[in-house]
Amino acid sequence: MTARTQKKIEEGTKLRIRVRAYENRVLDNSVRQIVDTALRYDAQIVGPIPLPTEIKKYTVNRSPFIYKNAREQFEMRTHKRMIDILNPNQKTIEALTNMNLPTGVDIDVKML
Repeated sequence: MTARTQKKIEEGTKLRIRVRAYENRVLDNSVRQIVDTALRYDAQIVGPIPLPTEIKKYTVNRSPFIYKNAREQFEMRTHKRMIDILNPNQKTIEALTNMNLPTGVDIDVKML
């Protein structure tokens, strides 16, 4: 083991969870469920930190031929949150992997 990896182990590991969804209420309920599960197993939590909302705009012609300047705009908003779990133990990781979250919620977990 090198000195760098030994230092990393002494500092402890960190789970970074990024959660994204199209509806903010569903997202907040999912984040609350994740935080409650982590707190049940005595984990230290930083967050949830709201990240900037990603907005995708689409412009569509109303009429294909005559009224070329008549257009409609649609947008999709992706709401995001980030949660850091410091020094997670095995039971915390196991409980987080076995959670059932609603459809439409995307989760990205990284071990730092």
